[in-house]
Amino acid sequence: MTRVFPEQLSAHLNNGLRRYYLLVGNDPLLHQESQQSVLAAARLQGFNEHHSFVIDQHTDWDSLFSACQAMSLFSQRQVFTLQLPDNGPNATQAAQLVVLLSLIHDDLLLIIHASKITKAQENSAWYKALLENSLLITCHTPDHQQLPRWVQQRCRAMSLEIDDPSLRLLCYYYEGNLLALSQALERLFLLWPDGVLTLPRVEEAVYDAAVFTPYHWIDALLAGKSKRALHVLKQLQLEDHEPIILLRTLQREIMILLDVQAKPIDARRATMDKLRVWQNRRQLYTSALQRLDRIRLRQIVHHLAALEIAVKKDFSAECWPALHSLSVLICQPQFPIGLYHV
Repeated sequence: MTRVFPEQLSAHLNNGLRRYYLLVGNDPLLHQESQQSVLAAARLQGFNEHHSFVIDQHTDWDSLFSACQAMSLFSQRQVFTLQLPDNGPNATQAAQLVVLLSLIHDDLLLIIHASKITKAQENSAWYKALLENSLLITCHTPDHQQLPRWVQQRCRAMSLEIDDPSLRLLCYYYEGNLLALSQALERLFLLWPDGVLTLPRVEEAVYDAAVFTPYHWIDALLAGKSKRALHVLKQLQLEDHEPIILLRTLQREIMILLDVQAKPIDARRATMDKLRVWQNRRQLYTSALQRLDRIRLRQIVHHLAALEIAVKKDFSAECWPALHSLSVLICQPQFPIGLYHV
C-alpha cells in the first residue's frame, strides 16, 4: 500500500487509477477534496456512477453486494464510497468488508473513509485485502509546524503570492481549521485580483477561527511557549471547554514529568517507553524537564488540586484567570509560583 499526502494525490492519479483508495485522518476538508480528486479522475475513465454507504448497524449489506454484482454489458463503471465508524468496524462489519472486497473488479472502484487505522485494524483481514493495488491518503490536519508549508502550497496552486508576516498571521488565526483557512484564501483571492497578499490586506479579511484541543495547550506548556499557550487557552475558553478536563489533562502530564524526572538521565528513555509517551512528543518532555525541577513540579500539582476543588465548587469563571497565570508560570519558571492564589 502506497502512502501519500493529499497534495501528492494528483500526481499519482495522473499515473492511473488504483482499485482502492483509503482516506485516513481527522480533517473533513482533506477528506472531501481528496475524494473529489479521485472521483474526477475516475470519471475520465468511465466511472460515471457513484454510490455512498455509511458502515454502521443499519448498513444494508445485501444491497451493497447486489450493486457490486449487478453488472451487464450496458452498465457503467461504478465508484463506491464507504464511511467507516470512528472506532473502526466491529467484528461483524469487518467480516462483511472482506466479502465486499472479494467482489470488487475492474469496473468497480472503492473509496474508504476512516478517522484512524489502529494496529489491530492493520492486522485484520479486510485491511490486508487492501494492500495490493491501493493508495492510502493521509488526511490529518497539519500541526502548527506543518501548516505554513500547507498554506504556501495552497497559495501556489491559487497563484497567490504571500509574504512571511501574512503567512504567520493566517496560521495563527486558522490553526486546526483548514476549511475556514481555505475559505479565507478564496476570499482574499477575490478581494485582491493582483494575487499579492500583504499583512495589511490579510488583516482586513481574516478573523480568529483556530480550532484547538487541550493537547495543543499542553504541548505549548511543555515547550515553554507562553504566548502560544495563552492564545490556545483563550480559544478553549471561548469554545466553552470544561476547565476540569484541562486540569486533569495537565495533571496527567505533570505526573508523567515527575515520574521521568525521578529517574537517572540514562533511564529516562526506558521510563518514557513504559509510560507510553509518543516518540514525537518526547522532545517536549525533555524541554520541560530542563526548565522545571522537582519542587516546581510538585507545586504545580498542588495548585492544580486547589483549582480542581474550586471548579467543583462552581467557581469555573474564576478558574480561567488562574489557568492563564499557571500557564505563564509553567512556561517561565523564573517567576515565583506564589504569585497567584486560587
